[in-house]
Amino acid sequence: MSLFDRMMAAADVKRVMVSPDEALPGRSTPMPIPEEHRVLHHPLRGRPDPAGAFPPGGIGDWGDDLRAVILAGGCFWGIEEILWQVPGVYTTAAGYAGGYTPNPTYEEVCTARTGHTESSLVVYDPRTLTFDDLLAVFFTAHDPTQEMRQGNDIGTQYRSAIFTFDDADNDAAEAAARRFAPVLAEAGYGPVTTEISLLADAGDGNFYYAEPYHQQYLDANPNGYRCHAATGLSFPKA
Repeated sequence: MSLFDRMMAAADVKRVMVSPDEALPGRSTPMPIPEEHRVLHHPLRGRPDPAGAFPPGGIGDWGDDLRAVILAGGCFWGIEEILWQVPGVYTTAAGYAGGYTPNPTYEEVCTARTGHTESSLVVYDPRTLTFDDLLAVFFTAHDPTQEMRQGNDIGTQYRSAIFTFDDADNDAAEAAARRFAPVLAEAGYGPVTTEISLLADAGDGNFYYAEPYHQQYLDANPNGYRCHAATGLSFPKA
């Protein structure tokens, strides 16, 4: 087998979701994170409950005026940078969602043996930014038809996904994907492969914050890697 063939075989393996019983064991210690966003200067995590835990799914309580969603569209460096620039976004954070390994490291996620996809937590003010407008940014910032990859980044960690915190948002995300599908098809793209699920039903139901150096990486490293396979298509209004 040639080197190219071996590389392609390894890439194909990384496109297969690991089963829960084959996932890496992980650890009980959560990742330390910065206290505030490098650009927006708001907390990366919401308030804990009286017992000191951070439900739902590890992100904490953001109060009644803010909403949260987790979006995955390829390498989290680039998608987080796009999202923190949207007016109405309160904070963002890079992390891992949809997998089975508790508190994974980046190196573990890269093995495709944790089940996670690189994700961005987005906390926003719905009085300024509607969920539908946020989804429009998300769907047009990447190619949601590329299953288990984004551009040259191949593997389950680069899959497109939307993880929500309530049924209404989940329904809205599914409706947005259906609305975008004919636009993509008319332009010659395949079906939308974005995984849409309540976070509680995805993997072990948690969002795990990535290592501190991943947080707002492209603000600290403005010449860093960006990988988006954006379609260039306009998202249709509801």
